[in-house]
Amino acid sequence: MKKRIIGIIIMIIIFVPVIIYGGNVFKLTVSVLGLLALKELLGLKELKRKTPSFVKFLSYISTLFLILSKFNVDNYSLFLDYRIIGIMIIFFLIPLIIYNDFDKYNIIDALFILGIVLMIGFVFNLLIFIRAYDIKTFIYLLSISTMTDTYALISGMLSGRKKLCPKISPKKSIVGLVVGVLFGTIIASTIYYININDSINLLLLVSITMFLAVISQLGDLLFSSIKRFYNVKDYSNIIFGHGGILDRFDSLIFVLIGYIFFISII
Repeated sequence: MKKRIIGIIIMIIIFVPVIIYGGNVFKLTVSVLGLLALKELLGLKELKRKTPSFVKFLSYISTLFLILSKFNVDNYSLFLDYRIIGIMIIFFLIPLIIYNDFDKYNIIDALFILGIVLMIGFVFNLLIFIRAYDIKTFIYLLSISTMTDTYALISGMLSGRKKLCPKISPKKSIVGLVVGVLFGTIIASTIYYININDSINLLLLVSITMFLAVISQLGDLLFSSIKRFYNVKDYSNIIFGHGGILDRFDSLIFVLIGYIFFISII
């Protein structure tokens, strides 16, 4: 617990000024985090089989391109050239023919890498997009994932006998899920109501916030299942006391994706 607290303090010192400042500093920080997240997923894959260096190089370049893709904050759209996406798909499939060695690179490898490149690129682009859209909204979404995770952890430690998904996440409990979602919803809804819009329909706000809190926990479980599949405890140890980038961003990823469907409502 002491390490986790120290890790939290370090993250606050580093990331709070970056979030407040925004602009290119925020873009650069998110780009680095995105590439580190990609490295973590590629690292898991390499526990079973090495990835050719050229394919890894392509994955980093493609991910960076997606993270820094342009968007329109007025109509919530992302400008992606389908020709570029097509080229990316071809680039990850052509090595199947070039290497001509299923033990070195096969269709499962190609689809796995293409999938994580698209996911990481899209999600970390969303981070930049929502921060550019409105810092208050960004803080609201961040509070959903952090408060839900925090209260789920604390309540689970105090009263977490009945496990939620023991094979996926042994420490997750049903009590933790309920308490985490409850407090995450209350705190985040309060932040939104006070700082963003005090005329919003409260039932609508609470319903959407609760939905996002629930899927934040689903995101946590999904990324935990990936770790269980590869039999690792953390994605990496880059964050002191907290594991890797994806260990901290797992729930936020689902919150960001979920929010896109409600961005025109709240």
